[in-house]
Amino acid sequence: MNTYFVYILSSHSRTLYIPMTNDLERRIPEHKHGLVPGFTAKYNVNRLVYYEEFPDPNEATARERQLKGWRRSKKVALIERFDPGWHDISAGWSSET
Repeated sequence: MNTYFVYILSSHSRTLYIPMTNDLERRIPEHKHGLVPGFTAKYNVNRLVYYEEFPDPNEATARERQLKGWRRSKKVALIERFDPGWHDISAGWSSET
């Protein structure tokens, strides 16, 4: 059974990015090392501050769209309920992160 993740990355200045993946432990180091070209590399958005797991890719896609449609204040409230200090919750996952 596959697992899908919707996650929120942040820069130190709290610029947010919300994507989806089926392999969070592979994807986060790619962001951290600037291997994902575009927005995350340009703005150094590489700190995992929130994620959710889904068994179905359609559910994950729907949640990704929902979160992207929220006002920033609602996204911040979600992050702060989960991680009030905006710590990189992927720190310590592996030597890569």
